[in-house]
Amino acid sequence: MSLKTKALFLDRDGVINHDEGYTSKIEDFRFIDGIFELCREAKRQGYLIIVVTNQAGIGRGYYTEQDFLILTDWMKKRFEEEGAPITDVYFCPYHAEHGVGEYKKESLDRKPNPGMLLKAAEKYQIDLSRSIMIGDKESDMEAAGNAGVSGKVIFSLDASENLGSNHYMTTLSFDFCLKSLQTKN
Repeated sequence: MSLKTKALFLDRDGVINHDEGYTSKIEDFRFIDGIFELCREAKRQGYLIIVVTNQAGIGRGYYTEQDFLILTDWMKKRFEEEGAPITDVYFCPYHAEHGVGEYKKESLDRKPNPGMLLKAAEKYQIDLSRSIMIGDKESDMEAAGNAGVSGKVIFSLDASENLGSNHYMTTLSFDFCLKSLQTKN
């Protein structure tokens, strides 16, 4: 069976919502302008929308997995209402250094490791070479590269930030994202 599905992988904090530090409550969750438009266009072009997010706040004991799941269900409903349904959400609560109790351990899912992307690829028969990752940190880009995702874009609200050699955007626009990736070839 050949892999033919393509995916838009999104980090959560810093891409979908403003990263205020360990966001775990609906009232603290502020969507970044353009995220729904970006995802609607990606869906229109045949991409699955998959969120892959490290959630060390769970591992550190700042909030629970249940808190995360409640917020995630609400977030997914908002995307559905906006005509940009999320296919799936993968998260890693573990942290080898700062985790507490059962959460203090290494994990192949914790970015920059590729575990979450590889699990999604297996479950949804995703062709990673035709997929795109948008993240706000180098660890997002490393995870994508480690999984074989060919399109990697760093998003930053701060145009003056040093984002290295990866393609980056300061406005969430799927068309801009695709054009920036095409210019690298």
